[in-house]
Amino acid sequence: MEERKSAEHFLDLIKKSRRGRFKLYIGMSAGVGKTYRMLQDAHNLLHSGIDVRIGYVETHNRKETHELLEGIPFIARRNLFYKGKQLEELDVNAVLNIHPEVVIIDELAHTNIEGSKNTKRWQDVLEILDAGINVISALNIQHIESLNEEVKAITGVEVKERVPDSVVDSADEVVNIDLTAEELITRLKDGKIYESSKIQAALQNFFKSEHILQLREMALKEVASQVQRKVEIEVQPQRWTRKERFLACISSNEVKAKNVIRKTARLAGYYNSSWLVLYVQMPAERGDRIALNKQRHLINNFKLATELGGEIVKIEARNVANEILALCEQRHITTVCIGKPRLSLFRVLLSTDTFRRLLAQLSKKDIDLIILS
Repeated sequence: MEERKSAEHFLDLIKKSRRGRFKLYIGMSAGVGKTYRMLQDAHNLLHSGIDVRIGYVETHNRKETHELLEGIPFIARRNLFYKGKQLEELDVNAVLNIHPEVVIIDELAHTNIEGSKNTKRWQDVLEILDAGINVISALNIQHIESLNEEVKAITGVEVKERVPDSVVDSADEVVNIDLTAEELITRLKDGKIYESSKIQAALQNFFKSEHILQLREMALKEVASQVQRKVEIEVQPQRWTRKERFLACISSNEVKAKNVIRKTARLAGYYNSSWLVLYVQMPAERGDRIALNKQRHLINNFKLATELGGEIVKIEARNVANEILALCEQRHITTVCIGKPRLSLFRVLLSTDTFRRLLAQLSKKDIDLIILS
């Protein structure tokens, strides 16, 4: 067993060494200049003798950006017919066959047309990286999975195209493209982001100054956390640094469980730590008793947690608090995350005599308890 583990570990090291490098530009919204910067990178690389190609770039007819396309080799896009229209997609196989040193691939969160090799463009990028090709890509902050609810609360818009946090975390370099709210609004009014017919609607909705400021803060925090993660990985830690490990405790309440999962994922990402999701199945929620819609929501939340990098632990038991304590002991948990009092899990805890013991034991073991809104 030990020999096999050693061999698998060595194989993982080999795969990582062969994997392409991944540079990711993050911005607070459309129009900040992510594509422009990627094309500038491409020109700089070409001048240095690097074989760089454009796999997919969308300039949105922005004059300054479009002018930068000149002189950069293209990899022809794949043409697909969908609902009577001819559309273009990134040709993954062509990228793999040509195998440039670097490929520029815009709009990481894009959903591919039905019939494409992969469902999402970020899956295309992972496949290309695994082939040893370096990738430069970009996305807006609202497309990161764990920030979905926060973005919706700020803008009133639920972003449908999302990228798992694990994909962002896998980037070797994350760069924030930043503008002030005033600069971005000026660009919008000058017609440098959208065509004139869309400007007024954008100003009244997504591009409100207060929205931009909050999204800008989110983008800055995200890149800062990525830099912190890189420091923790590459810089020798101090001996007294405690390695965080988070436990998200959820119930079958769909909305609250999803919120706890996303916020715990954000915390774990900030600390570059592993995290688990615990669902204690009470007798009333056994497979033959729980409503089908609740079963479906649970499965979806387990899938969400897995996509965000969490490990699922499902236990059948009658005492939630005891299971939390036991798992904290077994898996060296440092922080337990639960929902606000209206969350059904919290009511279960309060309805038992063991809640005080839970708090006392967590405190005794120096385990933090976070109640998430």
